Amino acid sequence: MVCEILSIGTELLMGQILNSDAQYLSIRLPALGIGVYRHVTVGDNPGRIREALREALERAELVITTGGLGPTEDDLTKQMVADALGLPMELHQPSADAIAGFFERIGRTMTENNMRQAYFPRGAHIMPNRKGTAPGCVVERGGKLVAVLPGPPHELSDMFEQQLEPFLHARQSDVIVSKYLHIFGIGESETETRLSDIFSGTNPTAALYCSPGNVMLRLTARCRQAEEAGALIGPVEALVRQRLGESVYGEGLNASLARCVVGKLLEKRETLAVAESLTGGMLTSMLVDIEGASGTLMEGHLTYSNESKRRVLGVSDTTLATRGAVSEETAREMATGARERAGTDWAISTTGIAGPGGATDTKPVGLCYISVAGAKGVWSRELRLHGDRARVRLMCTLNALFLLYSRIGE
Repeated sequence: MVCEILSIGTELLMGQILNSDAQYLSIRLPALGIGVYRHVTVGDNPGRIREALREALERAELVITTGGLGPTEDDLTKQMVADALGLPMELHQPSADAIAGFFERIGRTMTENNMRQAYFPRGAHIMPNRKGTAPGCVVERGGKLVAVLPGPPHELSDMFEQQLEPFLHARQSDVIVSKYLHIFGIGESETETRLSDIFSGTNPTAALYCSPGNVMLRLTARCRQAEEAGALIGPVEALVRQRLGESVYGEGLNASLARCVVGKLLEKRETLAVAESLTGGMLTSMLVDIEGASGTLMEGHLTYSNESKRRVLGVSDTTLATRGAVSEETAREMATGARERAGTDWAISTTGIAGPGGATDTKPVGLCYISVAGAKGVWSRELRLHGDRARVRLMCTLNALFLLYSRIGE
């Protein structure tokens, strides 16, 4: 089944609201064997909504609309769906009773326009809204399905998972299963070169997605039952891991270096301290963003000045005077000092020049040093990064996390 998602709302076009509904649906639908081929966004304009629906129904077997189910004059979605399919609108009394009951429970007077939410195209399958007042519906006509969902993300996700997903699942014979592998340390072009032959496969298929410092590989199989996907994806995944080695660090759509580091430390019941200069708290913040981080992250130090490096971490005057704050020696002493003072299994440090100022003839903008200290020794790396200040700090943070991840468990 080919699907098109039609997002309705002028606020989306104006950038006032991020279209997370379309992202959510695009993640959930492939598991039902439904391919999302297009996202279309249109404002609260009757003519443009009608035209977008007509075009979508020509291209797709399933059209899912989001938004435009409120009680006001610009909430036009159901009426436009009825017009596009040549159906009259009819009152659905159970929905009208539910809306009236909602206002009675909260002690507010219901205005007449709220009853607009109880009208649907004739013959629609109604999906009650457990999280709000606007019910959704599914309309079937001429071999086409139109599913109408509310715009608020918490209402949409609940209605999809509890009602639309089971409805669609009953109509599908195949499922689509995807596995996501995260890659660090090699870029998109090199990854594609090393894996060039797997991109010509038809089942499973492969695709790359890139973000700063990270490449994500998606392997997708189509099969009758989800349990069959492993036999299709497994051999290709093994080939990827053989060719890319330790550059493959995580699995799953939401994997990240910070999440993998925290997970690995929790699994081994080991602790961590952080010492930052260049990254200015970014490294600690990424770790704290991960649930469960309090079980492994003991403390973090922002030692931006030479004085704080001496006083807090014990970096020697000799090192700072002869090698400078931006040096491998300083990074190593920062990590060692943080580990000793915190009494942790691991410590990690960052120092460098983020720019745009601060460079010298021998130490350019983007020169960074990262270091990891553990029970078996201290490991350091010099980085020559490019880009603006924000990118240098981000890439230094990610490289530091990857260095730590690669050492845990050795």
